[in-house]
Amino acid sequence: MTKPAASNPSQTASFIALLPLFVFLTLFIGAGVYFQSQGVDYAFYQLPSVIAILPAIILALLLSKQKLNSAIETFIEGIGHSNIIAMCLIYLLAGAFASVAKATGGVDATVALGLSLIPSDLLLPGFFVIAAFIATAMGTSMGTIAAVAPVALGVADQAQIDYALMAGAVMSGALFGDNLSIISDTTIAATRTQGCEMKDKFRENLVFAIPASLITLVAFGLAGQGQATIEPQQIEFIKVIPYLTILFLAVAGLNVFVVLTLGIILAGVTGITAADYNTIQFGNDIYTGFTNMQEIFILSMLVGGLAALMQQQGGLAFVNNLVENLISRFSKSKGDASPRAAELGMAGIVAMTNTCVANNTVSIVVTGEIAKDLAQKHGVNPKRAASVLDIFACIVQGLIPHGAQALLIASVFTISPLTAVLNAWYCMILAAVAVAIVIFRKRTAN
Repeated sequence: MTKPAASNPSQTASFIALLPLFVFLTLFIGAGVYFQSQGVDYAFYQLPSVIAILPAIILALLLSKQKLNSAIETFIEGIGHSNIIAMCLIYLLAGAFASVAKATGGVDATVALGLSLIPSDLLLPGFFVIAAFIATAMGTSMGTIAAVAPVALGVADQAQIDYALMAGAVMSGALFGDNLSIISDTTIAATRTQGCEMKDKFRENLVFAIPASLITLVAFGLAGQGQATIEPQQIEFIKVIPYLTILFLAVAGLNVFVVLTLGIILAGVTGITAADYNTIQFGNDIYTGFTNMQEIFILSMLVGGLAALMQQQGGLAFVNNLVENLISRFSKSKGDASPRAAELGMAGIVAMTNTCVANNTVSIVVTGEIAKDLAQKHGVNPKRAASVLDIFACIVQGLIPHGAQALLIASVFTISPLTAVLNAWYCMILAAVAVAIVIFRKRTAN
């Protein structure tokens, strides 16, 4: 986002400068706890994050030692940083692609394709794979759960599979894909804040995701219960092509703006040629995708401005110093102990933040600058830093009962959100695998 605070040697670290961030978290969490005590659905989403952050911005301006006009200028510079603007543009394109692909039947076609491939005695691992593929292609765990969970519920009824297990399989797959997808807002946030290519972060992520997903598949396979005969599905493979295309192009290293633009065009053309779809609907769906990204778009800009103010006042320097002290305690030996400790520090910061805000993208945006500075100081590759941030934000997102994913799938399966997260085995397995890899994996120069 902005130039790292620690790069300014004359800057004094200040805990007071972090107060605006605590105000934001207190308002956001406090409102969620209150509405939850009142039995309100989606309690932690009743107060929009873009509203909760406004008092924090006002406080940051008041705490600034600059003149008001200069403080406002610092805030605006933070909003207008190239990384923030690029991130927001990618959000818009990703939202447009998801909206058009869904409207043209791409989601339904992908679910049908997955159902046609599931063996009747491997329903739990099968739905994990379906949800994982759709989430990787769509870049959204929420959209995946909304599309797959009702189908999974019907199959669970027919096969007499425990609802909690089926919900856990779907939620696990959705978070796998959300974490790995090259068009997920978490990937966008992680790569832009750390300054790495999406394809590099994707490949780095595979080191963590593949072993964790294989273990998860075995676990759900062993837990599998019941069988169901799934009705033959009408598969329209042409509608799956846009998803497969953007995955291939992105992994191949094509610029993400080009990838998403081509994906939008291909999804629209597919709809026009294969369905009752026209150019006016195409344009409207693109705009709908833009509006779906409104909250995270605005929040990213406001967080960028707030971070610039906190950085200018020494808040980020205070956090850097605190984490540095912790790292120094773990780095008693030479070699790669320091990078390992730095990665664990990044993981801890983003995990704690996500526990508070219940939004993995927000937690990455908020902690991205701190993580980038740690990575630069301790020799952690940008792709590795981006991967660690995204992975641990994903892990926590799947294990907090007040997260949107747990609330949504719990409402579909009529179970408690706590029950849902207790069966999101992939997140638990990924946590163990990720910590082990961070500690034991040999460091390389690239």
